[in-house]
Amino acid sequence: MSFAALGLAEPLLQTLAGLAYRTPTPVQQQAIPAVLAGRDLLVAAQTGTGKTAAFALPLLQRLLGETTAVGAGMVRVLVLVPTRELAEQVCASFVRYGAGLPLSCYAAYGGAELGPQMKRLGSGVDVLVATPGRLVDLFTKGAVRFRELRALVLDEADRMLDLGFANDLDILFQALPRQRQTLLFSATFAANVGELAGRRLQKPLRIEATPRNTAAKTVKQWVVPVDKKRKTELFLFMRRDRGWRQVLVFVKTKKGCDELLARLQAKQIAADTIHGDRPQASRQQALEAFRAGAVEVLVATDVAARGIDIDGLPQVVNFDLPLQAEDYVHRIGRTGRAGQAGEAISFVAADEAPLLAAIEALLRKPLSRDEEPGFEPCHHVPPTAPGSPAKARPVAARPGAPARAPRSNWVDEFAGGRKARSAPRKPGNRGR
Repeated sequence: MSFAALGLAEPLLQTLAGLAYRTPTPVQQQAIPAVLAGRDLLVAAQTGTGKTAAFALPLLQRLLGETTAVGAGMVRVLVLVPTRELAEQVCASFVRYGAGLPLSCYAAYGGAELGPQMKRLGSGVDVLVATPGRLVDLFTKGAVRFRELRALVLDEADRMLDLGFANDLDILFQALPRQRQTLLFSATFAANVGELAGRRLQKPLRIEATPRNTAAKTVKQWVVPVDKKRKTELFLFMRRDRGWRQVLVFVKTKKGCDELLARLQAKQIAADTIHGDRPQASRQQALEAFRAGAVEVLVATDVAARGIDIDGLPQVVNFDLPLQAEDYVHRIGRTGRAGQAGEAISFVAADEAPLLAAIEALLRKPLSRDEEPGFEPCHHVPPTAPGSPAKARPVAARPGAPARAPRSNWVDEFAGGRKARSAPRKPGNRGR
């Protein structure tokens, strides 16, 4: 099937041809005609499958049918997203797909000065991409009005609810016109998302381009059991041993981000962080440096799990498991995008077994456990797969590398290259 067969206008088709977009993805094949027809949609699709284009392309075409310019302070298409990074990314997609069209797009989010955003919105925008909290601020100050709104998109609605935006969404829904098209897109659907859709969408068409709460088949996933205090050593060893050159590392807290960054920089590794305490400009600078290869290791909290889109990202490392199982899907969705191969490696300590169990229940399959020789944990990670305890096995050496001895023969990254002691554990030490 071609994009032309979906009913897109010639200017959009020319832009897509220039971008080398030749064949629509499954979610685009199903969603684009429905959006053009004015239907409300409830869409489940894996991250990296082209869902932004699935709503951006048909909405741009519908805007082309408007006969008058957007009014002062008005918005015609509103896209709500959970994070600043995703707001920038989605707005950039609208600009890219709408190249050459007489339409405007603007991104508004917290962490940036309110004044410039109010000034820009004063002249009106065709497409506004915003985080809910900042949009409520702009609305209450009279900087934006919704009388001309045609369509609302909720992108990553489950994450917005997880981040506590439910009250902001209620305020905004009260302000929006009842006659509108509403599109809800997400890679995962939790129960609260279904409740939101039931209250806010009008007879929505349900589209499941991929099974719910699943990761792309192109992503190889496995677990490395390790004691918590040795995770940094393990990461440094695996990075050197496997020759990793570009790695996105997820940690649980902002403090954990900064601590890992300090350890990496002490080893002269080009690294940076993205988390909620960093100014937006710094976060964007870190992301661009990572894209360009100037930063080899980007350490992030879950604030970045849905706002990073990097072509060909080879590895994602879960230094800590996420507290919400659904976030695991979004984290590893940063690799293996658009059909490319990727790896997702999770370092799991004994106290993270319940989190691992929740992830495996969500995925409906156990994750392989591959112990790294020399890093076998003293504190055993309990079985998590019901009825079939996962058996840890040594990790295979990288292709072409000589086989490693099954015991500790690794180089201590924190000892200036000295070989670590390989004395056997004493009986009874396990679990201390």
